[in-house]
Amino acid sequence: MINLTGLCNICLVLGLNWARKVSVPPGPLVRVEGQTLSLRCEVSDYEGPPEQDFDWKATRGSETINVISTFDSSFPDQSLKDRVISEDIRVQRLGDSTVELRIRESKVTDSATYTCSTPSTDSVISGNYHANVQLTVIADMLVLVPEAPVSSVTEGRSISLRCNISYDFVEGIYLSVTYSIKKEHSLEEDIFTFGPDVGVTVGLNFTRRYADGGMHLHMDSGGSYSLVLSGAVPADEGMYVCAARQWTREQGVWNRIQEKTAVMGQVAVVPTGEDGLQTFTVALDSPVVAQYLGEPTELVCKVTNISLFRWERLGVSWFYSVASPSNDQRTTDIIASLNENGALVPSEKYRSRIASGHIVVTQMEPATFKLHLLHTANTDAGEYACSVMTWAPTRHGNWKKSSEHRSHALTVRLASKGPGVSVAARIVRPATSTGSTFEMACQARLKNLQAGISLSVLILVQESIGAPNRKLASLNPDLILKLEDWLESSRKDSLSLLKSGREEFRFRIQGVQLTDKGFYSCEVGVWTRQDRNEWAEVAKADSNKVLLTFDHTRPSFELSISSDTSSIYPWETVKMECIVSVSGTSPNTDDVAYEIRWYLSPLRGSDSLTLLASMDRWGMVKKSPRNDSSDCSLERLRAQRFTLNIHGTQDSDAGEYYCTATPWIRSGISGVWSKEPDLISKRVFLNVKFALWDSIKLPLLYGTCASLSVGLFSLILGFVCARCCCRNTTHTPRSRIKLMDLEID
Repeated sequence: MINLTGLCNICLVLGLNWARKVSVPPGPLVRVEGQTLSLRCEVSDYEGPPEQDFDWKATRGSETINVISTFDSSFPDQSLKDRVISEDIRVQRLGDSTVELRIRESKVTDSATYTCSTPSTDSVISGNYHANVQLTVIADMLVLVPEAPVSSVTEGRSISLRCNISYDFVEGIYLSVTYSIKKEHSLEEDIFTFGPDVGVTVGLNFTRRYADGGMHLHMDSGGSYSLVLSGAVPADEGMYVCAARQWTREQGVWNRIQEKTAVMGQVAVVPTGEDGLQTFTVALDSPVVAQYLGEPTELVCKVTNISLFRWERLGVSWFYSVASPSNDQRTTDIIASLNENGALVPSEKYRSRIASGHIVVTQMEPATFKLHLLHTANTDAGEYACSVMTWAPTRHGNWKKSSEHRSHALTVRLASKGPGVSVAARIVRPATSTGSTFEMACQARLKNLQAGISLSVLILVQESIGAPNRKLASLNPDLILKLEDWLESSRKDSLSLLKSGREEFRFRIQGVQLTDKGFYSCEVGVWTRQDRNEWAEVAKADSNKVLLTFDHTRPSFELSISSDTSSIYPWETVKMECIVSVSGTSPNTDDVAYEIRWYLSPLRGSDSLTLLASMDRWGMVKKSPRNDSSDCSLERLRAQRFTLNIHGTQDSDAGEYYCTATPWIRSGISGVWSKEPDLISKRVFLNVKFALWDSIKLPLLYGTCASLSVGLFSLILGFVCARCCCRNTTHTPRSRIKLMDLEID
């Protein structure tokens, strides 16, 4: 009884663990009219097909209407059909068990309690089949009105940025205000953000200024927000933008539900020198310029009239800019800076090169700064500039940036006769069909390169025209192989990449599949050893693309049958083989499986069939019940050869035998198994001979033994009777005298 109770408890726990669960975001949710909104619904722990269907309904008060369904186009309510047809309301499937209800332009009337339900595909009704979430759509009452700032500010004065924001207070909705600046040839940068909670967020380049008290936010009860930047510097010049955002707190995370942005205006900062005060100048020079890849480059930034600032400190920032190849826009990156304390502050992009000593930033003299590129690469060609800042002490003992001046841009370009590399790719062994081998060679040609270099190679594939390149494998300068984005871990041994010559690499794929089709290319890099025995890339080039393709035809299957004998005596064993042959594009052994069945027809040409045994595609064997003393076994000798053995044959085993096969092929892309048409073999006839001697030897033996036994038993019985029942007795003869007397009488 205890065991039965425990078993029931286990079944109950398992049942609870596998009960269907439909979930939606926890509510209530608040959204703004006119904005796009989405409600996600997910089902888990269900039975049935992987892809589930979903229905969405909306309830307002006591009225419930149908919104949309994933499988019934007539499901939406008549009042929503126009919005569904125009896809203003639609359902987006994110996966087999996840969908999103999306409303492109929400309305206040969309406020309701939304119910997501899933039809049952479970064998047992268990769990929940629907979930509700309350949605409230509020009117758009957010108004953002910026005030234009003063267009020109003298260096050292304050910049006042004022934004007026009005909105209706709704419980659960929070407001944030963000000020940002857009400078020429650079992206928009956030300066200061207040909210959505009571905290503030300061931009990365303004943290020092905020800490020094050079940035203040003033608010009044009328919804006016004013950001004041004290001590304007030339770096403050640009277009200022104000943004108001509304947020909700959902599942412990801030969710933005509305945003409005307005341009406040352009502000120019006039240096103090333009007002009659003297200022310093910055000049950039390049005493050492690389002529070849790998040679050093030096840039010197020199400040004049520095004596006017003997009580201040100097800092410098180095900038690199290059025109984008896709458009004419120029992107500018900061390389590194020396702050007011002389500490080096590297940028994230150049941090590794600065840490390894490939880029050195130093202060040669109080008014001279130097940028040194130890080994110039092709990627270093472009325009360089330096910006010098003056730092003045504050009454709090800190340092405050008082002015900033930027030099002219200096172009660094490598000579055309410098070292370079070109790469040509060619097919060595083309792939003709699935399972064949593809091989290509990457030949590099170098010029103006000194000894001591090493080559690296990266193999790229483009699955179709316009598709992005995907990395397959690479060899680093130390010739260490690395598999990059090789997606099929089970086939990693089929890929090889090696260096076949001083300037040549070979790439090979054994047993190509349909997923390997595409355009293949090589990227060869040239590397030199640095002072710290580390590799530095000085040049690289891409090769042409070669096409890996082949004609793919579906495999064709044939089925044949053979037997080791056609005539057999009873009690002997016969073996029959069912052989599957494949023609055309042969799939991998792991991607094909077969279902095998053996049949027996007792009479020639009869349609009366008996299933003897079967094997499914997973190798499980099933035998049909038999009434006689013979037995059969089914086994797979090889991937395409199956054997039926009849042990201890009897007369009932005579007849026509044949086998059927059902191939199953697995897709190399989706991994889904597909069933091919059934195959039927020819028939072979098995004759079980009638053995005369075998048929009479046992009866004859039994009869002879019985006769001998009966005869022997009769002899023994007669002998016993003779000895025991028929003994000889002695008789007394009569007296003749008395007889004579009687006769006389």
